[in-house]
Amino acid sequence: MEILGTTLRICVDDLEASVAFYEGLTSTPALRFERGGVSVAAIGCFLLMSGPEAELEVLRKVSATIAVKDVDEAHAALTRVGAKVIAGPVPTPAGRNLIALHPDGSVFEYVDRNVPA
Repeated sequence: MEILGTTLRICVDDLEASVAFYEGLTSTPALRFERGGVSVAAIGCFLLMSGPEAELEVLRKVSATIAVKDVDEAHAALTRVGAKVIAGPVPTPAGRNLIALHPDGSVFEYVDRNVPA
């Protein structure tokens, strides 16, 4: 499995103030979308999330987002080495993702940019 990069996941109370800060920090405009009642802004390697506490509580359990070349390949590699895929693969606005529980108890999201036709 080829890992292309990682994204730091940050739950924030004031999305607009946080977007302004991270856009200024990275000199990169935010890419925004909504998912499951949560407002999301991707800015460089930062993924800002804001929304209902019940939704954020679930999102906080995921340590980081890992970009991979292909989610199906990641699925096979993860299960081969003992991880448990607990959600997905499913399509997202930017491609596909899955959530995996590693044997050490950490939880990661794996995403690709293979947007379904």
